[in-house]
Amino acid sequence: MKNSKTGKIIKLIVSLAVLGAAVGVGFATGAVKTESFKLDVSLTSVLKVIVMAAAVIAAEALLSLLLSLPQPKSHRARSVLSIMSSLLKYIAFIVILCWGLSILGVNVSTIVASVGIIALVVGFSAESLIADVVTGAFMLFENQYNVGDIVEVDGFRGTVTSIGIRTTCITDPGDNVKIVNNSAMKNILNRSDKLSRSVSVIAIPYATDLEKLESEIPALMDEIYARRTDVFKAPPKYLGVDSLADSSIVLKFVVNVDEKDIYSGARLLNRDLLLGFRSLGVECPFPQLDVHKD
Repeated sequence: MKNSKTGKIIKLIVSLAVLGAAVGVGFATGAVKTESFKLDVSLTSVLKVIVMAAAVIAAEALLSLLLSLPQPKSHRARSVLSIMSSLLKYIAFIVILCWGLSILGVNVSTIVASVGIIALVVGFSAESLIADVVTGAFMLFENQYNVGDIVEVDGFRGTVTSIGIRTTCITDPGDNVKIVNNSAMKNILNRSDKLSRSVSVIAIPYATDLEKLESEIPALMDEIYARRTDVFKAPPKYLGVDSLADSSIVLKFVVNVDEKDIYSGARLLNRDLLLGFRSLGVECPFPQLDVHKD
């Protein structure tokens, strides 16, 4: 996030510098004057295009920077800000293109009227672009996912870091970023909608008094929860005997956590169960090898 803000600031400074330099050169050479300009391809019109483009880019960079300053806790609000920031880039491009053509003497309105919007879309092979934009709009309105949600798409699991007009960026725990076209965001598994479950299995020796241990487990679960209320949403649950292994009885436990804590929750539960069982006099068994000598 800090790098993103730095990039926006640099972009704003560069565009303002270009704007100032172009205006200075224009007035110094006499190419830029306060009276009306002739619409022709000349030094004057080129300088006007440069000044206009730099001004539009500066305005877009400034607005993008302002949009990046708020850090709302609501995922919905963050999604709206992300969409608006992406939309600004497209608006800036369209303004520069149309305004620039007008400065160079091209009648943009005549072109649009004669060719038609549909012909332009087909001519630029923008069917996929339209599909991405429309799909992105529907996903935002239907609140299918938001910035900050943890989603899974085609086996890739990560956090939605930005939602644009055309694409969605998903970052996994290893900081790998997957960029997906909005029209390809299908069969999404939004893991942030409900609480997730961290699972822990722990083995105990066959010699353990299972009934006695099970009577002591509820108090142990409450004790563990009291220490982990920042991660666990409720006391862990004992589900029973998961399997009968070669040298141990395997017990299974689960606890409700936020999706972002699903792995750390499992690690914490493993640790607390190990220490808790030791305090109850139950040691986890380890493989042993019996050697018989003739």
